[in-house]
Amino acid sequence: MRKLVLACIDGSSYSPAVCDAAAWAALRMEAPLAFLHVPHKEQDPPPADLSGSIGLGARESLLEELAALDEKRGRLAQERGRQLLAAAKTRARSAGIVEPEGVQRHGGLVETLTEREEGIRLLVLGKRGEAADVASEHLGSHLERVIRALHRPILVTTAEFHPPQRVMLAYDGSATARKALEMVAASPLFRGLPCHLVMVGADTAEARAELARARQKLEMARFEVPSATLPGEAENVLSRYQQEHGIDLMIMGAYGHSRIRHLLIGSTTTAMLRNSAIPLLLLR
Repeated sequence: MRKLVLACIDGSSYSPAVCDAAAWAALRMEAPLAFLHVPHKEQDPPPADLSGSIGLGARESLLEELAALDEKRGRLAQERGRQLLAAAKTRARSAGIVEPEGVQRHGGLVETLTEREEGIRLLVLGKRGEAADVASEHLGSHLERVIRALHRPILVTTAEFHPPQRVMLAYDGSATARKALEMVAASPLFRGLPCHLVMVGADTAEARAELARARQKLEMARFEVPSATLPGEAENVLSRYQQEHGIDLMIMGAYGHSRIRHLLIGSTTTAMLRNSAIPLLLLR
């Protein structure tokens, strides 16, 4: 079974960009495309204590009405999901996807994705979910949990997606970064595009040698590879380089595996996710 590009959609303003990014990636990789919708589970109100406040018959009638209301909400959520998936598939077809799939699942998003992980070649998510318009400074409630839980490439898109013309790989010489380098070199996703290679840190002989090895790897895969080693804080340096060179998409390793780094809310990954004005491809 061929691994697919899986795009998670909801009712947020980010969903059209998720559709566009997923369709672009699926066409570049010649991979099947599927859209996944997991209805958001509403928080149930705390149970009311009806004892003694109204008569027995009235309590039973009220409980029946509440049960009927829950059933109606479920049907409406399911129908809404079908409409979202239908719209996503229509958008994908207009981009050139022949047979996009639509899947609706109930349960937790992270758990659903974990169950499907083996079949995923690339996961596409919006930077924020349905609360984005009212809480735009926050990441999507599930985003960090998904990134930490899955060991698949994850493309996190901003509110608009345009096919990238220039990409950048944030490279630090770590095992994660080297694996990301191998994936970029081998994948058809960015073939034919300039791939800027940027290291953040002191311009030492060791750093130059590491950067040269990485650049050679990409050049052997026929990439045009502008490269630089720049001092400063990673988030600021990478953002400034992106703006100065018109980078459309940034590639970087996701969270580290150590127990301490796993708990760091202010990690570079989280900061870039929160503040980046362009899509990020996170590689594990």
